[in-house]
Amino acid sequence: MKARLKIFSYVGLILFLSGFILFNLLLFMEGHKLTKEIIRDKVEPRYSSLLLSRGAHLLDQEYKSNIRFLADLNEVIETINRDKLVEYEISGEEIDAITGLFNNDLVFKFENLPAVFNEESERGAYIIKALRDYGGWLEGKKFSSGEEMKLEVKKIAGNIKKYDIINQKGINRYEAKNLRYRLAKDSSRGLVSDYPAVLFILVVGFTFSGGLLYIFPVYSTQQGDIKNNGIFLNASTNRGWLGILTGSYLILFYILLYYFHEYMTPWIIMADPLSFFLKNSEAGQFFLYGFLYTLVILVMGVRMILKYRHSKYQIFRTLSVMFFQTAFAFLIPEVLIRLNKPYFDFKNIWPLDYDFFFDYELNNLINSGSLGVFMLVWGIILIVIIVPVFVYFFGKRWYCSWVCGCGGLAETLGDPYRQLSVKTLKAWKVERYFIHGVLAFAVIMTVAVLYTYFTGSSTIMGLNSYVIRETYGVWIGAAFAGVVGTGFYPLMGNRVWCRFGCPLAAYLGLIQRFKSRFRITTNGGQCISCGNCSTYCEMGIDVRWYAQRGQDIVRSSCVGCGVCSAVCPRGVLNLENRELPANL
Repeated sequence: MKARLKIFSYVGLILFLSGFILFNLLLFMEGHKLTKEIIRDKVEPRYSSLLLSRGAHLLDQEYKSNIRFLADLNEVIETINRDKLVEYEISGEEIDAITGLFNNDLVFKFENLPAVFNEESERGAYIIKALRDYGGWLEGKKFSSGEEMKLEVKKIAGNIKKYDIINQKGINRYEAKNLRYRLAKDSSRGLVSDYPAVLFILVVGFTFSGGLLYIFPVYSTQQGDIKNNGIFLNASTNRGWLGILTGSYLILFYILLYYFHEYMTPWIIMADPLSFFLKNSEAGQFFLYGFLYTLVILVMGVRMILKYRHSKYQIFRTLSVMFFQTAFAFLIPEVLIRLNKPYFDFKNIWPLDYDFFFDYELNNLINSGSLGVFMLVWGIILIVIIVPVFVYFFGKRWYCSWVCGCGGLAETLGDPYRQLSVKTLKAWKVERYFIHGVLAFAVIMTVAVLYTYFTGSSTIMGLNSYVIRETYGVWIGAAFAGVVGTGFYPLMGNRVWCRFGCPLAAYLGLIQRFKSRFRITTNGGQCISCGNCSTYCEMGIDVRWYAQRGQDIVRSSCVGCGVCSAVCPRGVLNLENRELPANL
């Protein structure tokens, strides 16, 4: 019997690796052929004319490499921007001419500028308008000297060159990113474009069935009790070469996803059939990511159930995160789009859902009728009422361990790495500074964007709300939550984001620490100091220290996963929902 199960395990591993290798090879199996028709049909006129005039040499070329095509396209975009900077830059001679207009009384007047710039020409009209936009305060200002006026005009001209010319006349970095992706996808030629559904079925079929075939024999024969024997000797679970390789792959995947998704076009094309089936529109990088995310949670959720099958709590908890990820985070939002309704994850909560109060999100919900207004009200009710009430009765575990998609991935895909969380006092101090700092950042950002939404002013106390939210999105929403939060599973444990960065976890933790009936109770007299509890604590809590002293665990970071209780051989630890004793 064991030999047969071992064969199944090997077959599963071969199938999984075959699907995984095929998935990655697809990135290099797609060519490109950019045509005039693609540019005219898929690109808005302002950019299509620029691309056709500067990038004619790209047309009808047979590119075999995604990398080569995107490099050439990016060179064309950079050439366009360099040309526009040269064309619309205010030269030193023109700055001298501007200041020369006011040598008599040194009072700046915009009405005199047509003497230097022909306002009938496109360039002249643009420069005069830009000078008004960036230096409107100059009107009527009297300077002490011509040199002083020249310095101010030169500074304004520098700001126009830095912030405005590319945005107004060239292709800024956001538009360039979208253009690279759009043209890469629409010009794709090859196996993926010809047979997306077939390749999708092969990749998903091999990896899904292979993963399950490998998991079942390994964990269905495992003994009911969980021990930490050997996990620190395994190359994949103790920062060995296999763990470093896995972490490096995850980090690279997230970098591509958030910053260079144009290089993922073969994968995205492969997901198009499923996307059209669910929402009747083509896939994007986040549709692909949502599907892969859900698939991983389902497969690794089965592993979690088999491994902790002696604990009903772990079984139901795992089934819960599998359900919420599949239904609420993936299927329902996509189906809403098919019904011409706003994309909305009913279980996502601010400040984890950090863009919930952004202007485009609020406008989208408000303009979507009664359902959109309900979504907006529901999101606010979650923040103000449901979160405090549920945390009071059940602790933060109701969300972090039963509902949250980030927690769901951490508990399933990340379970093999939970022992890597650092349990030192220094790490705990760093954790508190980081997670509460991110929460403060999220609150400041939200106040700023709401101020802009209601007043129309993008500046509050000298800070630009758009810069604040862009900074948060790039460094917290993408780099911290994605690249570090998941990519560092094999290096720092499975709850890096939840422990050090998640602002919602910080909000829940503050309520749990001071106003919650939840805690983990201990029976110190039964503790044999085996260390299982501390080893398996994903949040970096030295549970054994509490157990040896018979102290209840009321740490704000505890997500109530209950694994410490599940792996305790003596029943020392119990998850409780009861009132705190008066002396605590």
